[in-house]
Amino acid sequence: AEHQHVRYNPLRDDWVLVSAHRVKRPWQGQLEKPPQEDVPRWDPKNPLCPGATRANGEVNPKYEGTFVFPNDFPALQPDAPEPDDSDHPLFRAAPAQGVCKVMCFHPWSDLTLPLMSLPEVRAVIDAWTELATELGASYPWVQIFENKGAMMGCSNPHPHCQVWASSFLPNEARLEDRTQRQHLSQHGLPMLLEYAEQEAHRKERLVVENADWLVVVPYWATWPYQTLLLPRRHVCRLQDLSDSEKDSLASIMQRLLIKYDNLFEVSFPYSMGWHGAPTGAYLEEDCRHWQLHAHYYPPLLRSATVRKFMVGYEMLAQAQRDLTPEQAAERLRNLPEVHFKKRAE
Repeated sequence: AEHQHVRYNPLRDDWVLVSAHRVKRPWQGQLEKPPQEDVPRWDPKNPLCPGATRANGEVNPKYEGTFVFPNDFPALQPDAPEPDDSDHPLFRAAPAQGVCKVMCFHPWSDLTLPLMSLPEVRAVIDAWTELATELGASYPWVQIFENKGAMMGCSNPHPHCQVWASSFLPNEARLEDRTQRQHLSQHGLPMLLEYAEQEAHRKERLVVENADWLVVVPYWATWPYQTLLLPRRHVCRLQDLSDSEKDSLASIMQRLLIKYDNLFEVSFPYSMGWHGAPTGAYLEEDCRHWQLHAHYYPPLLRSATVRKFMVGYEMLAQAQRDLTPEQAAERLRNLPEVHFKKRAE
């Protein structure tokens, strides 16, 4: 806890430098603006609101639950032409097709997942599962991700996420496929199933748990309050979850996100996303080495206005963190599970 050391991340096959003493240094750098608190519940100029007009001229329906629509500015398109053949191995390109969708969690702009009801969070999980199944029927990778807060690049104050399906396995997916396959071959157990069992026993990095799930600050965490959401049984994909596991997932997600908000009493920014076994043609292959999991990457370090920057050494050498995962987990674990905005109610 007091001296620097490096920790191995078996999921990414890399290392992180842990320098817990650095969190004591005075901070005179960038201070972030706290998140906007006066977000209107409905704004006709907000393109994600029910009944609002989007950039392409389409009018949203007056939806009352979740709402999915094609991204008006997609990074991937299904009919993109293939690049020309390369004339040199150092200048290679490959085809990339896909679809990009946006999913609104709720019709109200002033809500976030930790402030939604459990049935509303469960509806989000159901919509994720439907999209993973629908797009996964033909695409090998379906990336569900949420960027929450302007600090993480979210340009719109409305509860939503994105879903990108690609004709290729992205870098992180290929890396996790290799490391998990190697672990199963060498040890006879899926890596993250074994890891969840170890963390449930050790408890020093445990944040929240229930009968089906646990959330930990991973031993190899890079972001200050990074967490990993893991099922207790062997599950390859979102669409493999039972109804009861989806209910308990809604509960543990809400508990985690309430703790995040309570940490600095602010709508906590993060990027999160689901990783599971590839789909498309991979549905017919043996993917037992995969274990479903979700990554949460929040940038805040000391307060609502001081963030961790991944620059310099992190970009040119390797990831470095300023407090131990055990310290971060203990702080999150000890936070109340009643949202700070509801304590006076």
